[in-house]
Amino acid sequence: MGGRASPVRPLVPVLAGPTAVGKTAVALALAERFSIAVISADARQVYQRLDIGTAKPDPGTRERVPHHGLDLVPPGERYSAGRFARDAAVWLTEARAAQRQPWVVGGTGFYIRALADGLFQEPPLDPVRREGLQAWAAGMSGPTLLRWASRLDPRFSGGGRQRASRVLEVALLTGRPLSLWQQMARATGVMRPWYIVLTLPRELLRRRIAERVDVMLAAGLIDEVRAELARGTAPGAAGLDGVGYRETVAMLEGRLAKDDLREAIVRSTRAYAKRQETWFRNQLRYRSSAIGYQPEAVWTLDASRAPEDLAVEIADRWRTATDR
Repeated sequence: MGGRASPVRPLVPVLAGPTAVGKTAVALALAERFSIAVISADARQVYQRLDIGTAKPDPGTRERVPHHGLDLVPPGERYSAGRFARDAAVWLTEARAAQRQPWVVGGTGFYIRALADGLFQEPPLDPVRREGLQAWAAGMSGPTLLRWASRLDPRFSGGGRQRASRVLEVALLTGRPLSLWQQMARATGVMRPWYIVLTLPRELLRRRIAERVDVMLAAGLIDEVRAELARGTAPGAAGLDGVGYRETVAMLEGRLAKDDLREAIVRSTRAYAKRQETWFRNQLRYRSSAIGYQPEAVWTLDASRAPEDLAVEIADRWRTATDR
């Protein structure tokens, strides 16, 4: 007697790409053609009161198109990829119940992967050894830390210090690389992703980043950070550790000249965008080959054109994919 078949996970479009590539504008253009709900996969937009530096949609946009994943926790609280996956599973269900097609939109790859592939439940880790490993990793330079992570986990696809430290911690304390634990957990994902990764020529993306930083500063980014610090939020809090906020805190504390603030944010944002591009490129290459996704489920699209034109093309292809 055969076992009961697992339910088929729904196909969900995922609009991804680096910061400033134009994801929000394309999502809003899509909302003119579909009844949609946006599931924000942005690790910075989860923080309450931090609106300017995270480029959150304005209230009018959020009233017109339902958004989930915004303003979830205060800036002093950490919000994990696992928590996002659990919350987003509920938002996906709510969107469908409201007769809306959910679209996952964002640039935080770990959030998207947690939702699509699931996350492993790690075994108990020795707290003393864990603390020692964290101290050891904290004393390494960035390149050295990344080299260690790559040696311990051949599938490590890059990322910041926090990600590399996590790879070290799991590999050394469990005896298995993080990528293997994630592979074992993949069956727990709650959706099948249909990826549209927006890209731009490097110089155009650099210009858009600079323009976005100018808009944020003109809109009051410095005052936003000053007000948050005045509320008692620690300068090193999770919400203030993102690009733009970190540099503004440094300026307010006298560690960065005000005249250098704009360029510091632009430089950090460009580096962040480059890491995002690398992450998506590596992850999607792995998905389309090792996991066996069909080529049409992973689609890279040049975002140089108007959002309305991109929305028409995306909508046509999505209808074709769902009809088939």
